[in-house]
Amino acid sequence: MNLVTLLPFIVLIGAMFLMTRSAKKKQQQAAQMRDQMTPGTGIRTIGGMYATVKELGEDTVTLEVAPGVHAIYAKMAVAAVLDDAEYNRIVHGAENPADHDDSPVVPDDISSLTKDETEPKLDLGKKDAPEGDEPKDGKADGEAGAK
Repeated sequence: MNLVTLLPFIVLIGAMFLMTRSAKKKQQQAAQMRDQMTPGTGIRTIGGMYATVKELGEDTVTLEVAPGVHAIYAKMAVAAVLDDAEYNRIVHGAENPADHDDSPVVPDDISSLTKDETEPKLDLGKKDAPEGDEPKDGKADGEAGAK
């Protein structure tokens, strides 16, 4: 066999090797992240639920999803381990002082955005055409044969 016939197979095997290598790397990073969990840590599940870790088992984790409400999840269901500041910002709405800027606040009602009533109001209605501006052919707009 020559090299030209083997080249597609070599490229295919190389691509498969690179894909499995990156997948293994991601799995190792996820396992390392899950090992960082300790009781009291805030997490996000793969379903998007935010909770606090209460207990860790071998393959399971007990989460407090609301005060006094506990649920048991598989460790594989944990998508992200959050640091305290990010967890409090997302769940409790606690603002970071560095994020607060002096941008204008949107008012609750529109009355503060309207201008003074002393300004003349614009009349956007159609005004009557002067009598001297009639069409030369005697036909008005919208009539059959009008240009």
